Amino acid sequence: MNTTINKISTLILSCLMTILPASQLSADETCMSPYMAKIVGQEDFVYVWTLGVEGVGDEQDKLVTVDVNPKSKKYGKVINSLSVGGRNEAHHSGLTDDRRYLWAGGLDTSKIFIFDVHTDPAKPSLYKTVDNFVANSGGVVGPHTTYALPGRMMVTGLSNDKDHGGRTGLVEYTNEGDYIETHWMPTDENLGGAVKSGQFADGYGYDLRALPRRNVMVTSSFTGWNNYMMDLGKMMGDGEAMKRFGNTVVIWDLHTRKPKKILDVPGAPLEIRCAWGAQNNYCFTTTALTSKIWLIYEDDNGEWQAKDVADIADASKIPLPVDISISADDGILWVDTWNDGMARVFDISDPFSPKEVYSKNIGAQINMTSQSWDGTRVYFTSSLLANWDKKQSDTGDVQYFKAYDWDGKELSHKFSIDFVAEKLGLPHQMRFGAYSLYAQSSPLKNAIKVAISK
Repeated sequence: MNTTINKISTLILSCLMTILPASQLSADETCMSPYMAKIVGQEDFVYVWTLGVEGVGDEQDKLVTVDVNPKSKKYGKVINSLSVGGRNEAHHSGLTDDRRYLWAGGLDTSKIFIFDVHTDPAKPSLYKTVDNFVANSGGVVGPHTTYALPGRMMVTGLSNDKDHGGRTGLVEYTNEGDYIETHWMPTDENLGGAVKSGQFADGYGYDLRALPRRNVMVTSSFTGWNNYMMDLGKMMGDGEAMKRFGNTVVIWDLHTRKPKKILDVPGAPLEIRCAWGAQNNYCFTTTALTSKIWLIYEDDNGEWQAKDVADIADASKIPLPVDISISADDGILWVDTWNDGMARVFDISDPFSPKEVYSKNIGAQINMTSQSWDGTRVYFTSSLLANWDKKQSDTGDVQYFKAYDWDGKELSHKFSIDFVAEKLGLPHQMRFGAYSLYAQSSPLKNAIKVAISK
């Protein structure tokens, strides 16, 4: 079954690259799974997974749809909001390989909400709620990254139900939300066949990316439920809590789902973004606590290594790097620093020596970045975690969705939406949507039909 799915996925990708000119492959968000179907042309929508907050609107988590097509009469407006009931610490989201469903997780309740975004892309519906994630996975808590594999979703956990610490695992599902298997992060007590290359084998988890042509998955590490649900000021003043952060990146065999090598990356490595170039065998991550850019790369001997390659701002001021985004040409890396609200651009033409070439303050705080495949549009949202975010009354421009154009030298503001003023909540993860992707006559649908027929 897996072999058949992989063949179909490969054929789809091959058909797309064959029938679509490079100029048409210009719209989609970078940093997505290479297995995903690609949007052709201008994205119509950005789906924003949003935290509910007491005293704001209906106080529930929700999926908010923003019209981002400049040709639309509703450009720059919220056109739909779908509440899911309660507050779950809404955090990250991800599309299935066929883009028919958007998965969104709650770090507190460990619920996963699966939205149908293909029947009516302008008005997603709730297809399914996975409310037995912890039980099915054998104790994984805090679904974070939901990453598309062929016919599968791989979900990274942040914690566990025994001590609510950082030890956790990867949980594999079908696209429809049926549990398949749990893959536990390697620890000193159980390396799972992995080679421990440094001091750490902490078993922590956070983000995940894949390089299929190298048969590699890469995971990073953060902290457990006890920390991410704690007030930020209290946690930073707690010496023991500050010791409970991940210090590892793990290299996995993509096909067998077995850990191969544990790399030391001290300081809580968060988002992972892998290069797109056919010869570029490397990924980047940034460390939240030490404010550094790390390169995860395959050396000339075929061994994966980790190297600290650049500083981000002044670490003593705790800028707290959060989301990063690598451009489609592997030329630049966007780095958001949450605490000072800055978006920074690093030239990564030499991945071993990134250089900051641009920075701009986006708001009082900043979290997520999504850039278009052609690099001309960049979107930002602001919320990190409910108990970590700054207070609106104290700092003003805190909870927003903002759209910019990027000409390679300067960001030009297009529009902003204040999510608190709109009574929506705290905006977090963004994903792109489009009508064209599901059109009967679309090149993508034709490519899929051809691929399956073969």
